[in-house]
Amino acid sequence: MTEETTVALVTGANKGIGYQTARLLGELGHTVLIGARDPEAGRRAESALREGGADARFVPLEVTDAASVRQAAEHVAETFGRLDILVNNAGIVRAPGSDGAAGWAPSQAAVADVRAVFEVNVFGVIAVTNAMLPLLRRAPAARIVHVSSEVGSIGSVTDPDSPLFALTSLGYPASKAALNMVTAMYAKELAGTPIKVNAANPGYCATDLNGNSGFRTAEEGARISVELATLPADGPSGELWGYLWDPSSPVPRNGRLPW
Repeated sequence: MTEETTVALVTGANKGIGYQTARLLGELGHTVLIGARDPEAGRRAESALREGGADARFVPLEVTDAASVRQAAEHVAETFGRLDILVNNAGIVRAPGSDGAAGWAPSQAAVADVRAVFEVNVFGVIAVTNAMLPLLRRAPAARIVHVSSEVGSIGSVTDPDSPLFALTSLGYPASKAALNMVTAMYAKELAGTPIKVNAANPGYCATDLNGNSGFRTAEEGARISVELATLPADGPSGELWGYLWDPSSPVPRNGRLPW
C-alpha cells in the first residue's frame, strides 16, 4: 500500500450491492476490504475482484458477533494503520412466516423476526462503526456510509402521494428508520471533523434480499454508496441521499430524501 492509496471496508461485500460497491471502489484505485461472514463467499468475491484488477482483500466479519468485529478492526489496524472509507452495507430482511408471522402487517409481525433484522441492520452498524472509528479518525478525511432505504423515510411512507404510501410492513422499514437516526447522530458527533457520515438510498435494486424483484440493478444502487464514500471536502454530512422514486419522471434522479 502506498501513501496515496485509500483503504475502504465494505460489509456484506460478497454479493449484491455490497459486491458492486467494492468493485466500483476498486476501479477507482482504493484498496477494498471485503467484509463477509461466509469465508468461502468472501474469498470468491476477493478472487473475482482481483481478476478484474482491484486490490481486494477478504476480511472475515460477522457484524452481529462482537469478537468478529473486534478482530476485523484489529486486522485493519495492524495491516493498514487507518481506514479511509467505511460502507456499512450488510443488511437482512425477514419474510413473513420465518418465525411464525402470518403476514406483513405490523399486527402480525413476530417480535423475533423484527429483533433479528435490527441486530444486523442497526446494532451491527453501530458495533462496526464504533470499532472502526478510531481508525477512521487517523485518516485525513474519512467517509462513513450507512446503506439505508427509502422505506426508512417516515416522510416518504406517510405521504399519500408517494409510491411508498401503500407499504405496511414493520421490521425492515423500522430498522432503516432507526438507521437514519443513527446516521444523524454520528454526523452530529463528528461535525467539525473531516469525517462525513451519510445514509445511502440505493433504490429498489434486484438483489437476493428481495428475490431479485427490484427494477434497478445492484450496480446502480452501489453508485449511490460510492458517491457518498468519495465526497469532496465541501460535501454534505448527515443526510439521507440517493435515488428519488418518482414514477412520473422518465429520467432517474438522485437527491436528498426526507427523514
